[in-house]
Amino acid sequence: MRQCGILLHITSLPGKGGCGTMGKGARRFVQFLQASGQSAWQVLPLTPPAVCNSPYSSYSVFAGNPYLIDLPALVEEGLLPGEDLPALPDGKAEADFNWCEENQLPVLRKAFVYSGGALEAKINRFKLRNQFWLPDYAMFMSLKGAFSGKGYMDWPEQFRHRRADALEYAARELADETAFWEYVQFIFFRQWMSLKRYANTRGIRLIGDMPIYVDGDSSDVWANSQVFALDKDLRPEFVAGVPPDAFSEDGQLWGNPLYNWKYLKRTGYKWWAQRLRYAGVLYDAVRIDHFRALANYWAVPKGSKTAKSGSWVKGPGMGFIRAVRRAAPDLELIAEDLGLLDDRVRGLLRDSGLPGMKILQFAFSTEEESSYLPHNFIQNCVGYIGTHDNDTLQGWMKSSPPDQVDFARRYFGITDDSEAHLAFLRGLYATPAELVLAAMQDVLGLPAGARMNRPGIADGNWAWRLTDGQIDAQTAKKLRREAQTFCRIGNRK
Repeated sequence: MRQCGILLHITSLPGKGGCGTMGKGARRFVQFLQASGQSAWQVLPLTPPAVCNSPYSSYSVFAGNPYLIDLPALVEEGLLPGEDLPALPDGKAEADFNWCEENQLPVLRKAFVYSGGALEAKINRFKLRNQFWLPDYAMFMSLKGAFSGKGYMDWPEQFRHRRADALEYAARELADETAFWEYVQFIFFRQWMSLKRYANTRGIRLIGDMPIYVDGDSSDVWANSQVFALDKDLRPEFVAGVPPDAFSEDGQLWGNPLYNWKYLKRTGYKWWAQRLRYAGVLYDAVRIDHFRALANYWAVPKGSKTAKSGSWVKGPGMGFIRAVRRAAPDLELIAEDLGLLDDRVRGLLRDSGLPGMKILQFAFSTEEESSYLPHNFIQNCVGYIGTHDNDTLQGWMKSSPPDQVDFARRYFGITDDSEAHLAFLRGLYATPAELVLAAMQDVLGLPAGARMNRPGIADGNWAWRLTDGQIDAQTAKKLRREAQTFCRIGNRK
C-alpha cells in the first residue's frame, strides 16, 4: 500500500511554552495529518537531551524527555493545582530550551508532591513493567543531581563502579529523588501512549528514531558496562564516529562508546532485544539510525581530535538482525543506510529485507546515474526530500552547486524556484517507494533558516518550531490533493 507522511519532531510543534509538547498542539497536528491524507508521523528520538539539546544525545535511550510533557494537561487531569502552572510564553519560530530547563522540572516536582501519592498504585505497575531500565535511570539521575551534575566517571569510585553498599546507601538517602524521576517517566509515557492511541485511531502510524549509539555519560553505560567496549576503568579505548563525507571534511567525531559485540552475541543480544521490544510498545515503526554500523563501523582512538584517524571494524551483521526481529516481530524497521556504503552494508540491507532510505537532495550529482533519482527508486524503500540533517529544500536550491540545481530544475520542470519544494514533493510522491516522508519545512517551502540540524556543528541546532497559523485547512487540502493524485491517500474520512 502506497503511503505518505510528515517528518516533524515534537519540540517543533506550535503552541505556548518553551517548545512543542504532547498536548493539544500534538493532537491538532494529528488532525492535520488526517485531513491531509497522510498515514505516518515520524518524530526524532523522544529521549531527554544531554548535550546541546540534541535528541540524539541522552542520559538514557529508554527515558522520555520531560520537556515534552504538557503541563496544562496535568492541571486538567487534577494532577497539578492551577496556581502552580507558570505563565507559558507564546510560541515563537524557535524553541526556548532555556525556559524549559528553568520551568519544566520545577513544575513537575510540584506535581509529584501534589499527585504522586494518589498515583502510587499506577506508578508501581509502570515500574514493574520497566524494571529493566527505570530503577537504574532514576538512580543515575538522582546521583547526578547529588554530585552537582558531574558525569558519572567523575563520581566517587564506589558509586562509579556501582558497589553494592554504595547503591544501598543511595537508595535510602535518595529515595524521594528516585521516586520523583520515576514519577516524571510515568507522566511522560502516560501522555505519549495517550497521543499514540489518538493518532492510531485516526489512521496515523507513529514512526520513531533509534540512535544506534548511546552517550558515554548515561544510565545505559553506567548500569550495563559489560555491554560496551570499555577498559577496567570503565573508559572506552575507541569511540564512535564516521569518516569524512559530504557533511564534514574531518568526518564526525561522536565520541560514543562502542559495543562489546562479542558479549552481546553470547547473551543473544539481550540488551538490544529489550530496546527493540520496548520500541515496539512506543511506536508502530522505527528508523535505525546509522544502520551501516551493523555491517561495519568506524572506530576512532579515544583522544583523537577528528574522526580522520579511525578505521573500519566488522559489525554483528545478520545474526544481530535475526535476534532483534525475533524480539520484536511486529515492529516495522527502517534502515538509515546513508553515508559511505560498501558491499557489506549493501549485502546486509539486502539480506535483512529492511527498507533503506532514498534522499532526493542527494540525487542530482551530474557525475553518475544516482539511485536517489526518483525513477531509480525501488518499492522497498522510504523516500525523503531531505531528513533532519539536510538543509531545507529551498535552502538546498540556493546553496548547492549550480550544475546540481540546474539538473533538478530540468528533471522536475521547475521554472520558478519558489515553487521548487512543490515539484520535489510531487516527484517524491510519484516514486515507486511504498512510503515517502516529507519534512514539514519542505511541505511549507521554508528557507534555510528553518533547518533542524547541521551535522558536525554543536550549537544552534534543534530549535526550529512551527508557529500558529503556518499550517491550516488550505495547506491540508493541497497536501491531500497530492496524496490523492499519486494514490497515497492514507484515509478516506
